[in-house]
Amino acid sequence: MSNMKTVYTTGEAARICKVSQQTIIRCFDSGQLKGFRVPGSKFRRIPRDILYKFMKENGIPTDALESGKRKALVVDDDTELVELIRDHLESDGRFEVRVASNGFDAGMMVKEYHPDVVVLDVMLPDINGKEVCQRIRMDPTLSDVRIVCISGMVEQDKIDDLLASGANEFVQKPFEVENLVETMCKQLDVEPIEAR
Repeated sequence: MSNMKTVYTTGEAARICKVSQQTIIRCFDSGQLKGFRVPGSKFRRIPRDILYKFMKENGIPTDALESGKRKALVVDDDTELVELIRDHLESDGRFEVRVASNGFDAGMMVKEYHPDVVVLDVMLPDINGKEVCQRIRMDPTLSDVRIVCISGMVEQDKIDDLLASGANEFVQKPFEVENLVETMCKQLDVEPIEAR
């Protein structure tokens, strides 16, 4: 089964086309970009073939659409763990992976790379994960970025605090990398790959 998405939200289309979501919405509302609205809501959806045609007609490189890969940013100062996660995601084949080892780099990379999902260690050498979450959430252009926090901390109030700061999910360290990938897939609505 192909893991290509067949229908995109305006946010996803904007990211693929490297334009603002407002631009996509304008093109959609003016009829330049066809699609449909989700019944009973204001959400616009754009079928893949129509988006492809729109990109071709407007000279937008279609490689982001063709690779169909999800962008993951792994932020942790534990190089062994980062390598383990990166290897697992790359061998999964559905993710393009970048890494950062501190909160400052993570903040810069989230802006320029615009990942679909950030795997974020809470205990970073410079700023803590909670602050990184807040910074990502303060930027409206990053509202679609999913954040999965990882940490060895167990205090429920700290976990609740992270979720309140904008994390979508919390995974306790130590964890099986497979479980982390499954959590990421769930956050992105990507079908988990059956164990082969």
